[in-house]
Amino acid sequence: MMPASHLPILLSLSALLLSPLLTGSLALSPPRFTKVPVDMIGVSGGVVSFVCQATGDPKPRVTWNKKGKRVNSQRIETIEFDEGAGAVLRIQPLRAPRDENIYECVAENSEGEISVQAKLSIIREDLLPAGFPNIDMGPQLKVVERTRTATMLCAASGNPDPEITWFKDFLPIDPSTSNGRLKQLRSGKTNECPLC
Repeated sequence: MMPASHLPILLSLSALLLSPLLTGSLALSPPRFTKVPVDMIGVSGGVVSFVCQATGDPKPRVTWNKKGKRVNSQRIETIEFDEGAGAVLRIQPLRAPRDENIYECVAENSEGEISVQAKLSIIREDLLPAGFPNIDMGPQLKVVERTRTATMLCAASGNPDPEITWFKDFLPIDPSTSNGRLKQLRSGKTNECPLC
């Protein structure tokens, strides 16, 4: 038998543990997008990557659809990250008109489902408009000692200046979540973007 002096402590502890269940104040929430895909224009024969990520409780699952059906092709790859709450849709090589379409990112958990769409347009290389973004210098393969710093360069031109996005293993790189290991710098004279 339990001493009477311990009884109030156990009762108050169990009340604390049960109160969220009784009041319905658990942190369940429907999905909400943290990264949404944007409309893209790709070059025939090239590659394009759409990025989509969501948050919620429980953690949502992100999937990609084309024409209302889950994407399924040997040239279209879905790469999951963040335990399935994020996904990159990578299409390579781009083929017109087959790949030109509206792609839908769906985030779903037990609390709900949301979706967002992005359009893919494809143009032939010989019909690129003036000012279309071009990678003038892509990153090169480097061999670096484990504790040393490596700098990867990418230079692009276009009008307006293109925005450079870095990927590693087909997943977008976010320097703000790398604990200072990765830094993305922008050169002042040209649109060079080193990643250190």
